Amino acid sequence: MAERIIKSNKIRIGDISIAYHIKKASEKRDQTIIFLHGFPFNKNMWKEQLESLEDNITGIAVDIRGMGNTTKGHGFFSIDVFAKDLGAFMRKMEIDKAVICGVSMGGYIALRAYQLFPEKISGLILSDTHSKADDDAGKQKRFDGIQAVLNHGRRPYAIGFVSNVFGAKAIEERPEAIELIKSSIRRNSVSAICATLLALAARTDTTEVLDKINVPTILIRGKEDKITPAELMEDMANSIKGAKYYEFEDCGHLPNMEDPEKFNLHMNSMLQNIEE
Repeated sequence: MAERIIKSNKIRIGDISIAYHIKKASEKRDQTIIFLHGFPFNKNMWKEQLESLEDNITGIAVDIRGMGNTTKGHGFFSIDVFAKDLGAFMRKMEIDKAVICGVSMGGYIALRAYQLFPEKISGLILSDTHSKADDDAGKQKRFDGIQAVLNHGRRPYAIGFVSNVFGAKAIEERPEAIELIKSSIRRNSVSAICATLLALAARTDTTEVLDKINVPTILIRGKEDKITPAELMEDMANSIKGAKYYEFEDCGHLPNMEDPEKFNLHMNSMLQNIEE
């Protein structure tokens, strides 16, 4: 396999500048996969997925508005805004169709994107995410998170977040993944973290789109995930026609970082079997 380099670029779209990593296909069959990170992380969490892609696949990991090195623009965030940013990015990059791979918040964005422009999506990989809107208790938790960041700053928030998102094995054995997530959180501005928490609290329910999804779909959940309940992912698996559902042992909320080999195996198998 020829060595392909992951490059980092920025592109101007509307009121923001989107930062992204790209690994271009070196063979003729140019399939594209776009990776959407969770909250409050950035595109670097997909490094091992980009590195594992076959030569005939182009991989792009983007920083979502206000996160990582993407600017925040007008500052009024919503999952709807994030999904429309994705559509604008695809148009600007002249990507006709792509597989969308999203974890957690990235999955919420992917499902909203499918509602808005299903014709541009050739497959879905949804990890540790679901289609439901926050209930009142969930909303209150987001509001408490805003207060915690405003009162105590990003560092304590990052430490608490890490213990919640990773399974026990990763905390023990993957210090580089832990550090990457901590530094990702600390690099985001307080205002962007708070605006994104509001966007998550205000998101719409996308359950009605599930039985309309007619592209290959993989659902992945870490068995030790403390954030995404298994029953919500099982409901999605039962609602999406032909969806494949995998639970990863010894993984929490971020299986792509906790067991990248297994994640990449399922991802690459799906990509090679998608018809253009």
